[in-house]
Amino acid sequence: MTVDAEYVRKVGAELKNARYPLKRRFRALFTLKNLKNDESVRVISQCFDDKSALLKHELAYCLGQINLPSAVSTLIRVLEDEEQQPVVRHEAAEALGAIGDKRAINTLRKFQTNRVTEIAETCEIALGRLEFLDHGGAVDSNMYGTVDPAPPSSVTDLPTLTEMYLNENLGIFERYRAMFALRNLNTNSSVEIIAKGFSSKSALFRHEVAFVLGQLQNPASIPALTKVVRDESESNMVRHEAIEALGSIGTSDCVEIIRKFVDDSDDLVRESCVVALDIREYNHSSQFQPLDEDV
Repeated sequence: MTVDAEYVRKVGAELKNARYPLKRRFRALFTLKNLKNDESVRVISQCFDDKSALLKHELAYCLGQINLPSAVSTLIRVLEDEEQQPVVRHEAAEALGAIGDKRAINTLRKFQTNRVTEIAETCEIALGRLEFLDHGGAVDSNMYGTVDPAPPSSVTDLPTLTEMYLNENLGIFERYRAMFALRNLNTNSSVEIIAKGFSSKSALFRHEVAFVLGQLQNPASIPALTKVVRDESESNMVRHEAIEALGSIGTSDCVEIIRKFVDDSDDLVRESCVVALDIREYNHSSQFQPLDEDV
């Protein structure tokens, strides 16, 4: 459809209004993401002063998925801003890698040694993706419609992929490549192997494990995701991603688990439950209407 500036303004007003429920603002955000134009980038970029770390994290994610150079300056600013929560800055770095613009290289290199491990590791992965692209690597589209932090490995042998994936001594970029190759196999065996990644020392790696399991939507991963959500000693960025994965899978068991944490003491976890339940409703109800049909 043809999208005019007035439509973008209306959807942007929904996103910016902190008085609206978070799930309503998220639907506005994803409507803007799906427009994939510079005006939607501009509107999304105006919201990084919000109080919700979860929303700001998702703003950065969506800018990376829109994949337009117009977002680079905003994402660099967010990554450099030490007042922003680490989960937001990490997502900004990942988005810069997704866009693949060389203007981000110096900033990513600067924060590759950041004291916050999740930020440093994300910058390492983003730089790996930029180097891959610079050397002529092709990043093909995938069935999930996402721009991934790393291209899938060209290795197809399951034992070799498993060894790469679980090897803590291998660089995290290569381990990510193995992870996305396992995801693309999309078998019960590959799901079981991916879930073993929750034993990794890296919280960033574990968070991506949860994200990938959410993409696969295989009920076999529910026990592993549930264990992560229930572990209050686990990083909140991992728990949040596991909750949203359960929302994507969306069985009644998943709903029951998510509802147990809607009053969690951690803001990121608590807000993720709201969003996860909305994702589940959106995916499973013929009555539920996305924002772009009712604005």
